[in-house]
Amino acid sequence: MALFLEEALANYPSVASVTPSSRHLARAMAEPLRKMKAGVVVELGAGTGVITRALLELLPKHAALIAFEINKKFYRYLRRNFNDPRLLLVNASAETLGHQLAQLGITRADAVVSSLSFSLMKEKQRNAILTSLLACMDSKSVFLQYHYLPARIVNALHQGRRNGRLNVPRLLHQHFGSVESHIVWRNLPPALVYACKRKRARVRLD
Repeated sequence: MALFLEEALANYPSVASVTPSSRHLARAMAEPLRKMKAGVVVELGAGTGVITRALLELLPKHAALIAFEINKKFYRYLRRNFNDPRLLLVNASAETLGHQLAQLGITRADAVVSSLSFSLMKEKQRNAILTSLLACMDSKSVFLQYHYLPARIVNALHQGRRNGRLNVPRLLHQHFGSVESHIVWRNLPPALVYACKRKRARVRLD
């Protein structure tokens, strides 16, 4: 907790939170993988490993979890505290996802689980990450993303008003064919968890 707060204060746009995810949010992010029998899962923004641990608890024995974490202190913390042969830690930006997977000989991921804050990114960076992760997904893959709901936004949702900042649902609908969501209230702040699947390729009949 002390490490997370220290890094959040030093570089909030990168960390995007002042507290780690709760175990309730971590379980909500990992739960969709329970019945998938996933072989390859990518985590973007592992932080101090709360969601990483929840994923490892659900993944099969022979699965691979490739966790990206750009923060060097978080990366070193993860290396010290996780000793699971299924986990591969990558100290690199999420934009390099395609390159990193290619280096490992991986062309497809069953799931991409993201703790990145798209609302704090520049549009170019956001689009680069989404393009990279879509390239390693097929129609059976799932993309999981959460988005914090400050009190004013929660109130706005109940009253039917839109958030004036980045519209995360609209962004996801632009890139994915199926987007489902639910709120995890037992997190500080509450969070919306999105489960997305990519658009199916159209078959052209000549």
